[in-house]
Amino acid sequence: MKLAIAQINCTVGDLAGNTAKILDFASRARSMGATLIVTPELALSGYPPEDLLLREGFHRACKDALANLAEKITGITLLVGHPHLADSSLYNAASVIRDGQIIATYHKNRLPNYTVFDEQRYFKSGTDPCIFDLGGTKFGVNICADVWEEGAATRAREAGADVLLVLNASPYHMDKQTRRHQLIRQRISETGIAIVYANLVGGQDELVFDGASFAMNNKGELTHQFDEFTETLGLIELQNGVPVPGEIVSRQILQASIYRALCLGVKDYVGKNEFPGVLLGLSGGVDSALTLAIAVDALGADKVRAVMMPSQYTADISRQDAHMMAQTMGVRYSEFPIRPVFDQFLSTLADEFKGLPPTGNADTTEENLQARIRGTLLMALSNKYSSIVLTTGNKSEMAVGYCTLYGDMAGGFAVLKDISKTMVYRLCHYRNSLGKVIPERVIQRAPSAELRPNQTDQDSLPPYEVLDAIIEAYMERDLSLHEIIRMNFTEADVRRVVHLIRVSEYKRRQSPVGIRITQRGFGKDWRYPITSKYRDEF
Repeated sequence: MKLAIAQINCTVGDLAGNTAKILDFASRARSMGATLIVTPELALSGYPPEDLLLREGFHRACKDALANLAEKITGITLLVGHPHLADSSLYNAASVIRDGQIIATYHKNRLPNYTVFDEQRYFKSGTDPCIFDLGGTKFGVNICADVWEEGAATRAREAGADVLLVLNASPYHMDKQTRRHQLIRQRISETGIAIVYANLVGGQDELVFDGASFAMNNKGELTHQFDEFTETLGLIELQNGVPVPGEIVSRQILQASIYRALCLGVKDYVGKNEFPGVLLGLSGGVDSALTLAIAVDALGADKVRAVMMPSQYTADISRQDAHMMAQTMGVRYSEFPIRPVFDQFLSTLADEFKGLPPTGNADTTEENLQARIRGTLLMALSNKYSSIVLTTGNKSEMAVGYCTLYGDMAGGFAVLKDISKTMVYRLCHYRNSLGKVIPERVIQRAPSAELRPNQTDQDSLPPYEVLDAIIEAYMERDLSLHEIIRMNFTEADVRRVVHLIRVSEYKRRQSPVGIRITQRGFGKDWRYPITSKYRDEF
């Protein structure tokens, strides 16, 4: 027999659109000879629905959508993920539909409540296995986190399952697929049965789901590996409950996967929220250059506008490089010099600031004014043209507060929010390997905000190789100061970086949502208090 994986891009709350997509994939699978099709977790509602799940109207709408879907399924068995309200309890569920009837429903056993997951807020855990027969093969059902721990897969096997079908909404982060393969092999070792892993694809707010659905036989050997970051109808042939080796798409290098994740995140955030286009400040620096490349690759040049806002501190080569890249990418390009506005601000504040030291001696007031003028201009263009502003700050800057509230942080979507500065450079090189669009001088120059004469980032920060390694150790791996220092970093650097991370929390809380690509980003999986007297000790 043949079964199909519907690796689909669902939109949260678009019950009619998701239903139509599931029906389309089911029809195509049936025409290709499949007798069973499996969707991702909560495919009907989209994932994660979050507090929509607290609304009775949403429950009714999901129930009606499921009934509407069921009555249209003929000639193929569908396993679909959906929210399920039963006996006043809400479950993360999957139902088996055949010839217009729901013949079985499974309730997810393991409800993740860590990193970006908060399922215990909404759902009740199921306890029972779910087995259904098709063509003499008995299929068991699990949902995502069920296979990340022991128990649920074994219960399915004990109930008679020959093959385990797993519906997933497993978000992407770097090297996630390696971990998935390891876990599935563990479950196969425990159960001795083949596993088919169907995963969601697409962007949803800060999350990106990579798809990358796959199947393994009862020996833990990979028999199918479908592409990542794209909708796919994957076909798998079974013989006596074992997948026959089929399509295996080669794994991409890390930079390629990250770049595709960023492009998909931008495309879906802009498209699903129905923005007509995007605009960004193009400074001649590496971060805005990479953001522009991603935006154009995700949306097309006709939906992207670049704005250069030079000051008296902006180098001529920055203007030249920004203009060159905009021409290369084919986007609309504008220049709005900010010195007249900056001078007017200083004039207005002259009496108030009389006798106080300027930037470079005691504070960054004048530097921040420049950034805020640029932010105001971008937001004015955003309002006028209804385009969303893409901010260009990276994770390194966000971590230590090297950014300006209502300035370079002003915008609607932070493309590089979870990309370290060192990874920015790696992604620039990767993008240029596909076709040179980022001027080499942009990559080679010392990074600078160009807010005062001869400024470089390293005037205020440790070298990015040091900074990023400390941030990763402290923020993503939760290492102590002592453990980080033992990694051959100076105590002064470690204490300084950790201090900056702590005191910058109030800024990050006000930053735009951004794409998560590491195992811990500054979003749902980072929940530190702004007001706190605790200090990390050795």
